[in-house]
Amino acid sequence: MSVLRGKKILLGVSGGIAAYKTAGLVRLFIKAGAQVQVVMTPASKDFVTPLTLSTLSKNPVHSSFYNDDDENAVWNNHVDLALWADLMVVAPATANTLSKMASGTCDNLLTATYLSAKCPVYFAPAMDLDMYRHGSTLDNFNILKRFGNTIIPAESGELASGLSGEGRMAEPENIVHFIESDIASRLPLKGKKILITAGPTYEAIDPVRFIGNHSSGKMGFDLAESAAGLGATIILITGPTHFTAKSGNIETIKVVSAQEMYDACHRFYGEVDVAIAAAAVADYRPKIVAGEKIKKSSDEFTIALEKTKDILASMGQAKKNQFLIGFALETENEIENAKLKIQKKNLDLIVLNSLRDEGAGFGKTTNKITFIDKNFNIEPMELKAKEAVADDILNKVITHFNA
Repeated sequence: MSVLRGKKILLGVSGGIAAYKTAGLVRLFIKAGAQVQVVMTPASKDFVTPLTLSTLSKNPVHSSFYNDDDENAVWNNHVDLALWADLMVVAPATANTLSKMASGTCDNLLTATYLSAKCPVYFAPAMDLDMYRHGSTLDNFNILKRFGNTIIPAESGELASGLSGEGRMAEPENIVHFIESDIASRLPLKGKKILITAGPTYEAIDPVRFIGNHSSGKMGFDLAESAAGLGATIILITGPTHFTAKSGNIETIKVVSAQEMYDACHRFYGEVDVAIAAAAVADYRPKIVAGEKIKKSSDEFTIALEKTKDILASMGQAKKNQFLIGFALETENEIENAKLKIQKKNLDLIVLNSLRDEGAGFGKTTNKITFIDKNFNIEPMELKAKEAVADDILNKVITHFNA
């Protein structure tokens, strides 16, 4: 999954021949899962039509402050456009537009929007060889970089003038790759490896029956996707569930029983920076598993159970530098039981759920949690969607590494 997924991208198109490439660029942004709006300079419409970019972006294209042909037209608010964006990309960025951006000249909608932007700004220069090397252009590059803008270097190749050299706008695929790599390098969990457990475990009674629970696995999968979006590499060990991880940097290990989950966790635990035990692991399993389906032969049937290995406690015992997070689902004496669990299992943080809270528990799209850290600091949270709860938990991880 691209780091651009869900991002709001404002594409500024200025008047150079390379503007024809923006059709492909918009398409690639959309394919990566981004939302796109386009702002064009009047001159850029000589090279690519607003209709083309509007069709590809699925949004109206803006090129002026208002429509001259409509006396009742609503003003295109450059501030609203700028604040909408998670990032702005000016491509192609001609020498003229770069000069206006550097000097603060505000004579069209694109430069007005740029001057209002609070988000990261990328610019992809496109001009002839001598213009690209001119001292004023190089000065403008440095000014824009001092403003915190990021240059997407021009490529070498055949130019519109017939010359060959530097100044050709980067190809759309290279622009997208550059932005993805730049964003990924700044993500707060870049370089961290996180183990996450998810879902229920099934403990076999015979070949067709098992002991299980109602865990859907959603919380663990939401944690994995959130952590991946923050730059981490994920080992997701999941019991039976219908969910599928979407991000490319999530390695999914499918297990069924508590013993299989125990073995998988300890196979990877020594190499991770963080472990989050979100799975609902069975506490007991049948002592004897029948080799054949048990026939219904009497009014009563007794199954002898034995304890499963405590995965979380074993990770706490083996802990070196890992930041270890556990979950506690309680129905009574919630805080006291959670504090005991922190001590017994050597946890750094526990995420407490109470089945007495409306909207929390198995099979729900929402959750209401309370954070308790190893120093017994207690932080209750509001009822939220599980995706938002996952973000809150990962923010605790980020805070830990920034402390």
